[in-house]
Amino acid sequence: MVYFVGAGPGATDLITVRGMELLKKADLVIYAGSLLNPELLGYCPAHTTVMNSASMTLEEVIAAIAACAPNSHIVRLHTGDPSIYGAIREQMDRLDALDIAYTVVPGVSSFCGAAASIQAEYTLPSVSQTVIISRMEGRTPVPQKESIRSLAAHQATMVLFLSAGMLENLCAELMAGGYPPETPVAVVYKATWPDEEIVRGTLQTVPELASHIQQTALVLVGEFLGDEYERSKLYDPSFSHACREAKV
Repeated sequence: MVYFVGAGPGATDLITVRGMELLKKADLVIYAGSLLNPELLGYCPAHTTVMNSASMTLEEVIAAIAACAPNSHIVRLHTGDPSIYGAIREQMDRLDALDIAYTVVPGVSSFCGAAASIQAEYTLPSVSQTVIISRMEGRTPVPQKESIRSLAAHQATMVLFLSAGMLENLCAELMAGGYPPETPVAVVYKATWPDEEIVRGTLQTVPELASHIQQTALVLVGEFLGDEYERSKLYDPSFSHACREAKV
């Protein structure tokens, strides 16, 4: 069995209990070495073969899995949650073709870790009820209908992966799409890691303030980072719902 495991955002104790237990009995672990906290490998037993996929191709990853597959516990360890920029679909399709069984173990995404680090709520009443997760086009293209400029027209909460090294262009596109220049921004480097860094600014100021951060960071954009919002109806004493009658 192959287990695609989300390792969480970085802190070793933010992997799920299921993911940790799978590492404890793994015969082979192939992990995303350029992005994943190596201390997580401390959960593995002494006999585990560990491979860093940072220098491997898809074909090499699948070949390593296939060579170990019979009667083995194999963990393909991805950062955050594997469903977000995890490139797992192509791996699963190859395993299907080889008739190798697999399952997916979700993890805590770095966008959740980043919100915890800055102590923010993405979906504030009257501010934003939508979170757009996307990335700036770089060497890997983005569908034209999902360009940063077109997504910015919604002025919703945005969480941008793989874009910290293009902050100047990113902020320019966000402003061109409709965000005011004074829109608050937080750049969170290595959320939940020991060397985490948070830089706050606006679309105008953050490219200079965070110019030293080039990778392994999320860019959070929107008025959810501000101070204005309405109280939630859920706990408002004047609001009735299925579990509580209004008290005033």
